[in-house]
Amino acid sequence: MIYELLLFGLVTGFVSGFFGVGGGMLLVPTLLMVGFIMKEAIAISVMQMVFSSIFGTFLNSKKQTGVFIDGILIGIGGFLGGLSSGFIVSTLSNETLQYVFIIILLASIIKLFITPAEHNKEEKKHSKFLLILIGAVVGMIAMSIGVGGSIMITPILVGLMNYNLKKATTLGLFFVMFSSSAGFISLSYSGHMLYSEGFTVGIASLLGVYLGIKVKNKINIKSYKKYVLFLYILTFLIMIYKTI
Repeated sequence: MIYELLLFGLVTGFVSGFFGVGGGMLLVPTLLMVGFIMKEAIAISVMQMVFSSIFGTFLNSKKQTGVFIDGILIGIGGFLGGLSSGFIVSTLSNETLQYVFIIILLASIIKLFITPAEHNKEEKKHSKFLLILIGAVVGMIAMSIGVGGSIMITPILVGLMNYNLKKATTLGLFFVMFSSSAGFISLSYSGHMLYSEGFTVGIASLLGVYLGIKVKNKINIKSYKKYVLFLYILTFLIMIYKTI
C-alpha cells in the first residue's frame, strides 16, 4: 500500500507544519483505520515525526525567534523521556495505549478551549529544571502512544506559561524533534520499528510540512485556535470510534 502511505505522509506533513504537531495524533488513528495495530501505527508515526519535525523546525526558525532557549531545555527533557518509550510499548497492551491516547486528547481539548489564543501579559519564566522535567514527562508519555508531545506541550505553554498559540505550536514542533529522535532510537532497539513504512510516510511528509507552515503564517491567530481545536476534536472522535 505504498501509494496510501505516501498520501498519509503528505497529509500528515501538512498537519504537522500547520499545527506544530508531530502528526501522530492524526496518523495513528488513520493507520488504525486501514488495518495496522496500535504498536505498528506508533512505530510508523514516530519515524515520520523525525522527518517532519526536523524539517519543520528548520523552516520555523526563519519566522519565529525567542523560543529556542526554552525549546532546547524542554527538548532535552523530551529526549530523555522518549528513551523509555520502547520499554513502555513492550509492557502495555494495545488497548491500554489507545485509552491513554484518548485521555490525553480530551485533557488537551479542555485546556485549549478555556485558554485564550494570545495573552496580554508577559510569558512566565520558569527554572531550567522545571522545563526539563516537563519535557521528560511529556516525552515519556507521548512517544509511548506514537505522538510527538505537542498536544500536551502546547496547552502547557499557552495555559501556564502565557505563550501565544502560534509561538507555542512552533516550540511544540521543536520539542517533537527531540522526543521523536529518542523514540526512534528506543523503538528500534526494542524491535518495534517498521523502517520501510516509516520511511515512505516520512519522505512524503516533507512536502506537506512546507505547505503547512506557509499556510499557518497567513492565518489570524484567533482563527488559528479554532483550527487547532477542530483537529484535536476530530482526532478524539476517530479514536473513540476505533476503540468502541
